[in-house]
Amino acid sequence: MGDVLFSKEKNGLGVITLNRPKALNALNYDMLKGINETLNKWRDDDTVQVVLFDAAGDRAFCAGGDIKTLYEARQGGAKIEDAVAFFDLEYETDAIIFDYPKPIVANLDGIVMGGGVGLTYGADYKIVTEQTKWAMPEMNIGFFPDVGATYFLNKGPGMAGRYVVLTARTIGAADVLYLEAADAHVQTEQLVKLLDELKSEDWLNGNVEKRLSTLVEKYASTPKELGELQRLQPVIDKHFSHDTLEEIVASLDGEESEFGEKTKKRLLEKSPVSLKVTLEQLKRGVGKSFRECLKTDLVLAENFMKHDDFFEGVRSVLVDKDRNPNYKYKTLEKVSDELVESFFEK
Repeated sequence: MGDVLFSKEKNGLGVITLNRPKALNALNYDMLKGINETLNKWRDDDTVQVVLFDAAGDRAFCAGGDIKTLYEARQGGAKIEDAVAFFDLEYETDAIIFDYPKPIVANLDGIVMGGGVGLTYGADYKIVTEQTKWAMPEMNIGFFPDVGATYFLNKGPGMAGRYVVLTARTIGAADVLYLEAADAHVQTEQLVKLLDELKSEDWLNGNVEKRLSTLVEKYASTPKELGELQRLQPVIDKHFSHDTLEEIVASLDGEESEFGEKTKKRLLEKSPVSLKVTLEQLKRGVGKSFRECLKTDLVLAENFMKHDDFFEGVRSVLVDKDRNPNYKYKTLEKVSDELVESFFEK
């Protein structure tokens, strides 16, 4: 069986199942190629009226891109070209889903990170559960939040998106909903029933949008606990509304609280280059379309493939797993505005 499975049900449902459970369904080039081609075929296929994104295993929907493969780009030359080709295909697939003319349901039960977030952001019904663990963790590997994240992180309340991505926090269902990165919360036991109905309902019978909305609403519920982001919003805005990383850190330094201390520590563990480029990326992304954000992401991705910090970050987290990265620049102050600007240039 392949790493991604495709099926057309007789009821008008097209199902795309990520099938690499041992790798937490991380996306590789061939998976993205298959998804891209299948969605393009189904676009004009009247026997497919609704698309479902699902995943094998019970731990993850998708833990992101196949970063270990991208790590090979450290060899330079053709390997960098392969990495850029991966990103180009990934972002184009994300854009196809964002603009797709037929409703898409995404089952975001379990781990949903990085590329998994981007793959399904354009879905009409992004469904989270009490088991959802959502993150844009790129700061942990000397990279930046790609897959169009600038577009949706800027849409959340206040500076919540900025906080989540710069600190690489993993958040649960309530916070994902608060960040406006999901559409509905469904308890896991109810999710099984929802998916069963989705697979048995006749979607060839017209009035698809209304019936699908009614089905999701039937099983949706409010998360039992208030999310951390909503509770912390005032203090997040106080610190993360500053214009530079140095100002954000200084502001946190003056906050005599557990939040100030922990957040400052989290930030200073990251690559100074990644932090500064990402903050600039978020600022430049305000008001841009999803495709415009993806276009910027492709330029940034290629430039990060030529920078040591990405490979050092991946080495420390996924290869040697010592979690002790030796980044090129040791402090924020060492990263000049000119260096940051160079990441946005082709």
